[in-house]
Order: sequence, then C-alpha cells, then structure tokens
Amino acid sequence: MTRYAIVISRYYGELAERLERGARAALDEAGAAVDVYEVAGAYELPLGAKYAAESGRYEGVVCLGVVIRGETTHYDHVAGEAARGIMDVQLSTGVPVGFGVVTVENAEQAYARTGGAKRDEGRHAAEAALRMAAVRREVAGAAAG
Repeated sequence: MTRYAIVISRYYGELAERLERGARAALDEAGAAVDVYEVAGAYELPLGAKYAAESGRYEGVVCLGVVIRGETTHYDHVAGEAARGIMDVQLSTGVPVGFGVVTVENAEQAYARTGGAKRDEGRHAAEAALRMAAVRREVAGAAAG
C-alpha cells in the first residue's frame, strides 16, 4: 500500500477540514494510506512538507491551507512564500507535493474552492500528487527497461 502525507494549516479550521475531506477522498479512492501533520499556518507548510518528503516514508505529500487577503500586504508574503517553498520541496527532494493552498480575497471565495460550488482544491491537490507519483514510477520503469 502506498502512503501519502497531508500537511495542513488549521489556521482557518472549518475550511481546513473541508480541504482535508477532499484530499482524503481522493487518496482513499486510490487505496493510499494517509498520515496527517498539522502546522500553524500556510507559511509553515513548506517546512512540514520537507520533513515529510525527506523522511522517505511517503510516495507524495499534499499541502493544504487557506490564505485570505486582509488589509495589509501580509497576504502577498504568505501566499507567495508558501507557493515558492512548496515548489522548492518537490524540486529538491523529487517527491511530488500537491499544492492545495487556496489563496482568495474573502471567505465566500474560500468556501467555493474548498468543496463548494467552484472546485475542491483539497481533492485536486491530492490528485496532482497521485498523478506525479505515477509519472515518477513510469519514468523509473522506462529507465530500467
């Protein structure tokens, strides 16, 4: 059985639960075992993902969180650094990391993107990690053949 890590920011608790529900559904459908690690906020997601990826225990990692724009530029720093850091983790470790960080203007948009009317970013992030893990296996198989 394959094993995946979910690294999740619980800063927005109800929204995080919605993201996790979508990610777990996709991973369960794929027959994967799941371990969940909670971090304080989206800014901490890359380091949590790095710990999981470097452990050698996981075929992939799914990062989940929500960043809602406020009245200051804090949003820009958190959202940008979370995205950059998560990309750096997968490029430096070779372990696929699904990006399920919802970056929105308001709570209404967040609810729509966490299993609401528009999309389910938790599910999509897990599906991306699953797909990239499959690509990694395909490439390794082609190289061995």
